[in-house]
Amino acid sequence: MIDPTITIALDTINLKKQGLVFANSKRSAEKAAEDISKKIKNTRLINLSEQILKALSRPTKQCERLAKCIEKGIAFHHAGLHSKQRELIENNFRKGVIKIICATPTLAIGIDMPAFRVILKDLRRYGFRGLDWIPTLEYLQMCGRAGRPSYDNEGQAIAIAQTENSREEIEFRYVYGQPEDIYSKLAVEPVLRTYVLSLIATKFVKTKKQLIEFFMKTFWAKQYKDKNRLIKIIEKMIDLLTDFKFIISDKEKSDFISANEYGDDEKFEATKMGERVAQLYIDPLTAKFIIDCLERSQNKVISSFSFLLIVTRTLEMRPYLRVKVKELDDIQASHIQLHENILEDEPSQFETEYDDFICSLKTALMLQEWIDEKSEEDLLQKYDVRPGELNVKILNGDWLLYASEEICRILKKHKLLKEISKTRFRLKNGIKEELIPLLSLKGVGRMRARKLYENKLRDIGDIKKVDILTLSQIVGKRLATNMKEQLGEKVEKIKENKRKGQISLNDWN
Repeated sequence: MIDPTITIALDTINLKKQGLVFANSKRSAEKAAEDISKKIKNTRLINLSEQILKALSRPTKQCERLAKCIEKGIAFHHAGLHSKQRELIENNFRKGVIKIICATPTLAIGIDMPAFRVILKDLRRYGFRGLDWIPTLEYLQMCGRAGRPSYDNEGQAIAIAQTENSREEIEFRYVYGQPEDIYSKLAVEPVLRTYVLSLIATKFVKTKKQLIEFFMKTFWAKQYKDKNRLIKIIEKMIDLLTDFKFIISDKEKSDFISANEYGDDEKFEATKMGERVAQLYIDPLTAKFIIDCLERSQNKVISSFSFLLIVTRTLEMRPYLRVKVKELDDIQASHIQLHENILEDEPSQFETEYDDFICSLKTALMLQEWIDEKSEEDLLQKYDVRPGELNVKILNGDWLLYASEEICRILKKHKLLKEISKTRFRLKNGIKEELIPLLSLKGVGRMRARKLYENKLRDIGDIKKVDILTLSQIVGKRLATNMKEQLGEKVEKIKENKRKGQISLNDWN
């Protein structure tokens, strides 16, 4: 029996229309795209397929599978793809080149595309309670991608039901069901403490009364309704930021306190550290964790892993890589081996926080392998981390390491600052420390730098000394010329005596 998703997708193409297939996981989206592409006979998008492969310096198996689907005008799309690949897919779908995209629900958010049909392959997803139905709002968001006004006069959203019971459930939940209530994000503590600090640091509010009055006008307060309880929550945030030494109260300066309907009308201002934390836009709890780790560094063995683990332990780096049962022994063995490099007070394996610690440890180990020059394919095979997911972790890690640098400056821990900066540079480029000098040259990335290093060209001095002909044989004539010019050398056109039929260096691209 042919999967109805494939049948409907093929019918969409036969109508000379385009469609989106939504699946509940990355693997399901990839399989749907591959299954549909196998049924396409005549389409061959060779150039676009090659562009997909070249998005990464070393294509992974995922890239190869995507390129095969793209060749047939079919694509899969999820957070695990590199941003260049996602951009190519979205642009070519808008142009009508790609006919079907099989995606996870991330593509449903704010995307305006020429999809006549939306096919909802899976309406249940694994979560904390096991396999469960997705929210009605998410269903409506996905259906809303069909028949966009800028492309079509009408659209079709088709939900796949495997049984009669599931058909009735889909009708009850989604066709006739009501969307869930929307809740203010301010109710989430990391968001609230970030905004409380920001309001005080920017001097938008200067007193507790002004702070409470501000929040009383928000959607959060309207939803919450319990005014007294809301005030207690805000006071809790104020006490927390005061304990962290991110804000300071006039209570510490004066015994006189004016009263008002909200209680004590204290004045607040941000400390130097608090002001910088607000500017960095990180969770104050993250900033306090970084400060505590840096303060504990005195009797520890500092390495790049020390700082990678700090940033992977933060809320901003979630979701962490999940540790599978078969991996647990290896991760725990790495934990013991790297114990001296860890700057935090580690939780006991009997504490509830231990699971999070082990998962963040795995995430840090993955990033350590990246800066030890493991390829995207190696990381995909070992950690099940796709290039797009890796890129997100690198970007977030870079942001948090920059925040750590700024905190280090205020703490005046200059020795640590140098090590953090080095780790940050290595993370951005995926290189061992020995390649850092070579990456100061434009056009030299991790692969070319490694090639130069293996040919005994290990710093700028070596590049200056080597002749242009030798350098060209290693990295190509164009880059070799560019590198020499960056170092202030004038490079004349290379002349060679050559036999008839022999290709000269100047013929190279």
